[in-house]
Amino acid sequence: MAGYGVALDRLTTTLGRLPGIGAKSAERLAHHLLKCPVEEALELAEAIRSAKEQVRHCGRCFHLTEVDEPLCAICRDPRRDQGLVCVVEQSRDLLAIEKSGSFPGTYHVLLGRLAPLQGMGPDQLTVAALEARVREGGVREIIMATNPNLEGDGTALYIAQRLQDEPVQITRLARGLASGSTLEFASRDMLADAIGGRQPF
Repeated sequence: MAGYGVALDRLTTTLGRLPGIGAKSAERLAHHLLKCPVEEALELAEAIRSAKEQVRHCGRCFHLTEVDEPLCAICRDPRRDQGLVCVVEQSRDLLAIEKSGSFPGTYHVLLGRLAPLQGMGPDQLTVAALEARVREGGVREIIMATNPNLEGDGTALYIAQRLQDEPVQITRLARGLASGSTLEFASRDMLADAIGGRQPF
């Protein structure tokens, strides 16, 4: 993309690399940032810089937390059932389940799903950390809450096979979630029903 000058072309190209942002949206965002007050644009830049410097993964579940906190707020919460672990692909899936207000346990974020064509194998996920967590003891149930599609189901099956010799019950979300959908866009009631009606894996 060219025609606006080096600085604006660079901004537009950079914005276009964001997920869900096409060329036209990137161009609109770039022009908006040029029109808005300098303070507003710099506040956005500072928020991005701060997030990159201050946000890290929880040492136990791999959800997002601040750098000065080794564990996220959910793992630190004494009211949470530490023996009940819900396995999700991304932190945004965790947040979707949290909005349902129906899950009393903790989580484990895989940071992706098995997708060999995109270069995502077991070593890119946090499966080994999940295994170690189960072997430490105290976990009685693992709920597979990967997205109900081919890659999500394949990831759940792989994890279940890795944990088959461990003394832990493995369940999955009930199929109240439409096949091929994603947790991020499921309604609160749909997620609450799926959590409540989970079945043996």
